[in-house]
Amino acid sequence: MISVFGSANMDLVAYVSQAPRRGETVTGHRFRTVPGGKGANQAIAAARAGGEVTFLGAVGDDGFGAEMRATLTEAGVGVRGLRQVPGPSGIAHIVVDDDGGNSIIVVPGANGTVTGPTGEDLAAIAGSRALLLQLELPMEAVVRAAQAARVSGVPVFLTPAPAQPLPAELLEAVTTIVPNEHEAAAITGVTGADEAMDALLELVPEAVITLGSEGALYGSREGERLRVPAVKVNAVDTTAAGDTFVGALAVARTERMPMERALRFASVAAALSVQREGASTSMPTRRQIEDALD
Repeated sequence: MISVFGSANMDLVAYVSQAPRRGETVTGHRFRTVPGGKGANQAIAAARAGGEVTFLGAVGDDGFGAEMRATLTEAGVGVRGLRQVPGPSGIAHIVVDDDGGNSIIVVPGANGTVTGPTGEDLAAIAGSRALLLQLELPMEAVVRAAQAARVSGVPVFLTPAPAQPLPAELLEAVTTIVPNEHEAAAITGVTGADEAMDALLELVPEAVITLGSEGALYGSREGERLRVPAVKVNAVDTTAAGDTFVGALAVARTERMPMERALRFASVAAALSVQREGASTSMPTRRQIEDALD
């Protein structure tokens, strides 16, 4: 089982020809609401990629919370660890331009009430084959979940987004960090993927830097380096590409795929996701990934 301890947001997505600059008003051509949040996205991506997944987090007692719970359930994600708290659920306001690029504002809502894993969360983490973490919950909660996994010998995959300083006690518990190129530079203060990889491996045992259209770079302290090219596609919406990659990668690694194939599996999943609109709605199934991979 893969446990995901993270955020659940309702994505409020506006589609525009070009994103507005400061002080500018533009007319959008479409709007939709899509269940998302980096935690929920990774949980759904992993479940659709063939993993047994449980989600640990919180939603509010509003309509968005009920819809997010239903979406996770329909995707095959276990929701016993999804608490309901008074007040609004988290939301993300997303602007997507005609080139598929996006900008995002996150309002934590119920996610901000998660200050640490519950006893049931700790039991789920201890019984997992991997724990996926992101940074849309309070940092103290992320640290406590990572430390609990480390004590139980459970590998920890960290997506360091939104980018922010990472405490030493978190890094000490992380097995694999998966930043994009900008996050890797923010963490290390180093530009250039290979240079950032060297710096990341001083902090954690292994790292994967996602490079968008340039693919992904993997490195480990054992000296292994792999670069996997991206699958060339026409991007429609890149909102959930990184989360899709991480969810699929976790599934591949818990199934003990060799790292090169695991990276290709994750890259194909991400490439399929950017060809569709939305976050959770864009993620491919296991069969779709395998058909595109082979």
